[in-house]
Amino acid sequence: MSRKAAVVALTALAPISWGSTYFVTTEFLPPDRPLFTGLMRALPAGLMLLALTRKLPQGAWWWKSAVLGALNIGAFFPLLFLAAYRLPGGVAAVVGSVGPLFVVGLAALFLGEKPTVKTLLTAIAAAFGVSLVVLKAGAAFDTVGVLAGLLSSLSMSAGVVFTKRWGRPEGVGALALTGWQLTAGGLVILPIAFLIEGAPPALTGTNLAGYAYLAFGNTAISYFLWFRGIERLSASSATLLGPLSPITAAIIGWAALGQALGAVQLLGMAIAFGATLAGQLSPRTPKVPAPEAQIVESFSATEKNGQEVSMDLEGSGVRR
Repeated sequence: MSRKAAVVALTALAPISWGSTYFVTTEFLPPDRPLFTGLMRALPAGLMLLALTRKLPQGAWWWKSAVLGALNIGAFFPLLFLAAYRLPGGVAAVVGSVGPLFVVGLAALFLGEKPTVKTLLTAIAAAFGVSLVVLKAGAAFDTVGVLAGLLSSLSMSAGVVFTKRWGRPEGVGALALTGWQLTAGGLVILPIAFLIEGAPPALTGTNLAGYAYLAFGNTAISYFLWFRGIERLSASSATLLGPLSPITAAIIGWAALGQALGAVQLLGMAIAFGATLAGQLSPRTPKVPAPEAQIVESFSATEKNGQEVSMDLEGSGVRR
């Protein structure tokens, strides 16, 4: 397995894990508590990573971590769970699937990644495939839920782009940076959750198990893999792994809830998965025309100290 394939495979584990979020939210967590759920997912995970890494931001990274934490966590989580509570899972997934298109536009503005026809078509194909997988006839469209889903997707997309733009400080690992963002995001959610939703609800053992899974497996580990992958992949390649999340959600629904997967859903999975794979393919290097490729000139020049310097010219490039 090539190095890039290994990075893609590890990064893909994050959206695969996130595909279980809708199932856990609806089956394990108390209803109508999107802010509290976002808080319980982010803050415990962030504090755990801070305790493990024992590193705090320095200088400009205090505000950078706050911005990234707000985009990737503090705004994204509450909006995501609000969409999950107000929309059927399929509709919420389709709304979220526009994320790659947001990333393409933001990456062009802030990273100089010029959008290509292939990237745009791949993102559109991914969204179309997801819609075939998850949309049901007569699905309800709640205005607040749709708006929350779009804003959550935009927030996460901006987080991906600025995570790529800023990188991380020298000597700081991806685990520490993940802890900074999760903690900052959790602290953003904390006062809003208590102001809007009031005191925490009484929690059952099932609720606690659901929150523990979301905080550690679904967040601490998954976000570490996600941020690590963003460093090594282009912004568009990373975000085009996103369709793996609704595909996983559909498979979990089939396996755990007995939801049917018909021919249309299977076709949608194939399209979305194909778009995901296409998004990871590196652009081909333009071939040098045959006549130029065969022109190789060599010459040598003897300097005053008797050293011989040789240079090979191949095509229009200089090789040392």
